[in-house]
Amino acid sequence: QVQLVESGGGSVQAGGSLRLSCAASGFIFSGSPMAWYRQAPGKQRESVAEISSGGRTGYADSVKGRFTISRDNAKNTVYLQMNSLRPEDTAVYYCAAVMNNFYWGQGTQVTVSS
Repeated sequence: QVQLVESGGGSVQAGGSLRLSCAASGFIFSGSPMAWYRQAPGKQRESVAEISSGGRTGYADSVKGRFTISRDNAKNTVYLQMNSLRPEDTAVYYCAAVMNNFYWGQGTQVTVSS
């Protein structure tokens, strides 16, 4: 079955960086678009970044120029490099495989202090 396991979350000060990883299994990773979402307390889950099977990327306006999504098909892994972090980036970050349904990882907490 589809499994997505995120890692790399943690606590950083504003202006710092983190790199999230999502290890995927149970499906043909190279053929699947992938995405990162986040959910802050009391807010709806929102899209952060996406990457097509061919490597085309898209970003939410709030993270453009600061976050970079990438994928390594040899390792079945998608990454989210987050730079210049802000307190408003604090959320649980989820990896998603976009197929006929969305498949979600368990999430990883990112906390940015001012």
